[in-house]
Amino acid sequence: MSIPFTIAIDGPAGAGKGTLARRLSDHYRLNLLDTGLTYRAVAHKLLELGLPLDNVSAAETAARQVDLSNLDRTVLSAHAVGEAASKVAVIPTVRRILVEKQRAFAKAPPGAVLDGRDIGTVVCPDADIKLYVTASAEVRAKRRLAEIESMGGSADLAIILADIERRDERDMGRADSPLKPAADAHLLDTSEMAIEAAFLAAMTIVDEVLAKRNKA
Repeated sequence: MSIPFTIAIDGPAGAGKGTLARRLSDHYRLNLLDTGLTYRAVAHKLLELGLPLDNVSAAETAARQVDLSNLDRTVLSAHAVGEAASKVAVIPTVRRILVEKQRAFAKAPPGAVLDGRDIGTVVCPDADIKLYVTASAEVRAKRRLAEIESMGGSADLAIILADIERRDERDMGRADSPLKPAADAHLLDTSEMAIEAAFLAAMTIVDEVLAKRNKA
C-alpha cells in the first residue's frame, strides 16, 4: 500500500477490539497501536513518581515523553494503571498531546490499525475503515472474569461488572472526546459473536474498501 491505509477501531473495554485489531494488523501487515496504552503510560509515570493523577503539568510532561514504539503491555495492563488511566484521560491537554502522536503513527507507511475510544471520531476522522466493536456489559464482565481465572487468579463478577459500568459511564460521559461510534462506523456487536466471526466480518468490510481503492 503506497498511501497509508488506516483502520480505526473504537469500543468499550472488553468488547474484543484489541484482539480484533491485532488480527487485522497481522493479516494486512499494518502497524498496530492500542491507544489506550498511551494513556496508561502517562498514568503509570504519575503513579511511579507518586504524583496526584490530577496534576495537569506533570501529566502533560509525561504525555510528551510517551514513546509509542516502547509501550510495555505487561506493565501497563495492571488493573490499577487502567483505573488511573481513565482519570488521566479526562485532561484535555493530555488528550491533545497524545492525539498528535497517535495521528503521526497512523500516517506512517504502510498504514495502521488503531484501537481506542475516539479513533474514528477524533484521532483519525478520515480513516479508510471505521469499526465500532461493542458487547453488553454483562458479557464483557464474564470475559474479564474468564481471563483472570485463566491466569490463575480469582475475582468477583459483580465487582468486575460494576467496574466496567463505571468506566463506560466515565468514557461516554466525558466532555472531551467521549466514547461513541462515528457516524460512518460499521457496528460489530460481539455479545454473541466469537472473535473468529468478528474477524471474518471485519475482513469482509476491509476487503471491499481495498478492492474499490485498487480500482480507483
